[in-house]
Amino acid sequence: MSNAVFTVPNAYNEPVREYAPGSPERSNLKMELERQSQLQVDIPVIINGEAFYTKKTEAIYMPHNKTHKLGQAHLAGKKEMKLAIKTALEAKEAWASKPFYHRAAIFLKAAELLEEEWRDRINASTMLGQSKTVHQAEIDAACELCDFLRFGVKYAEEIYQQQPVNAKGVWNRLEYRPLDGFVMALSPFNFTSIGGNLAITPALMGNTVIWKPARTATLSNYYIYQLLIEAGLPKGVVSFLPSSGRDVSENILSDPNLGGFHFTGSTAVFNSVYKMVGENIEKYKQYPRLVGETGGKDFIFADPTANINHLVAAMVRGAFEYQGQKCSAASRAYIPKSIWPEVKKRLLLEISNLKVGDVTDFRNFMGAVIDQAAYDKITSAIKDAEKSEDAEVLVGEYSDEKGYFITPTVILAKKPDYLTMVEELFGPVLTIYVYADKDIEKTLKLCDETTPYALTGAIFSTERESIIRMEKALTYAAGNFYINDKPTGAVVGQQPFGGSRASGTNDKAGSKMNLYRWVNPRTIKENLLPTADIAYPFMQEE
Repeated sequence: MSNAVFTVPNAYNEPVREYAPGSPERSNLKMELERQSQLQVDIPVIINGEAFYTKKTEAIYMPHNKTHKLGQAHLAGKKEMKLAIKTALEAKEAWASKPFYHRAAIFLKAAELLEEEWRDRINASTMLGQSKTVHQAEIDAACELCDFLRFGVKYAEEIYQQQPVNAKGVWNRLEYRPLDGFVMALSPFNFTSIGGNLAITPALMGNTVIWKPARTATLSNYYIYQLLIEAGLPKGVVSFLPSSGRDVSENILSDPNLGGFHFTGSTAVFNSVYKMVGENIEKYKQYPRLVGETGGKDFIFADPTANINHLVAAMVRGAFEYQGQKCSAASRAYIPKSIWPEVKKRLLLEISNLKVGDVTDFRNFMGAVIDQAAYDKITSAIKDAEKSEDAEVLVGEYSDEKGYFITPTVILAKKPDYLTMVEELFGPVLTIYVYADKDIEKTLKLCDETTPYALTGAIFSTERESIIRMEKALTYAAGNFYINDKPTGAVVGQQPFGGSRASGTNDKAGSKMNLYRWVNPRTIKENLLPTADIAYPFMQEE
């Protein structure tokens, strides 16, 4: 045992590499992309350090080249899921009792490994498997995951240091135990870093975790799992279970030992889990912690004084980076009539200059949407808009001949509750409603109330009083709120991420608030001067 109180290194945001022509990082990543393009990876279920190659598999293809197979994932069934639960429970005591600085060292080492020798591998797998451009992969799979690891460790230390006050002769202590049972982490396809973080954060606080990656992000998530193992994560602390969501619900989320559920994905899925847990609440050994970041119908709202150049740049980047497949992507915009002609002109001009295609061609601004189901849903909405009297498609094309390509699409809504102003599409579609300048207050109310979501939003104005008015009117419309900026790009340690209403529990990923959800505090009072008295002074006679 060490007779010292250690301090973890200060956290910092990982610098974003530019991958400019002629740079070493560009040539190295190009070589790794070529190498991985030639591979077909056989991804197993991993439980307690053992690989399981099941009879049920699912192929992994490039979204931008849908016939190019990258490998296959073996899917866990009931047998593997029950084994994963057993393993998580058996590994719990040793992991939870490990001194914090040893747990911390594992995740800090993972950040150092990711920063250098694993960076190209995980970035390339994210680009190929999830059709992210080099910049989108870099800020996600490399930088944000490094940030989650480093800031997570620092926040955990700060939590452990928070202790109650003491009275004379009494020593009060607060112990931050992990949750009872195990934690289930179910991660999304759109952010590789979130996949890692959903499993890492509960584990950092002493929990054991069962991790189900999204089927369309299994490749990059598998490499993250291997990174954690190389960093020294003990067997059994995190099990890696590619599988179907239905099997997870039936065999894992219904288990009496479920201690928590860490989720990023659709509102419908999180609602179904919440309902299932509620219906089965009496069977659990504790109330499971349900932490979810779900859907969004994120907005940009401009007033008549908005700087048009800044506004258009935010609309293009906010709506179309990573094909609009971000929970935070701008998918609806409210533009005043007085500036609309100029906004429209510049917006369509900027869109005409964007290139869409294979992400290994670094000249492309966008890749393909994630799979056929996403493509069909998004293009169906575009086709409906093309036929509707209540909407007009200003720009946008699509083809799934080679990959699932949808170019930046702009729909002009003739009424504020048109379908694509309300429902989440999760694609490169921005719907714009033009309002009369005099109706700004009424339109702010529409922005707040039109959708059930409240994840991100942005306002544009050059007048401070107008900014104050809009900020107040939209107080509950977004958990991450931006002034004169796009509503995407939250940075760990700077803008804790999450929303409320139908957008989730707002436990702010990448913050201390999220880590609190994975601990079960115990108050300990030690009386240093015990008394033998029974009677109190007030009981004595006058």
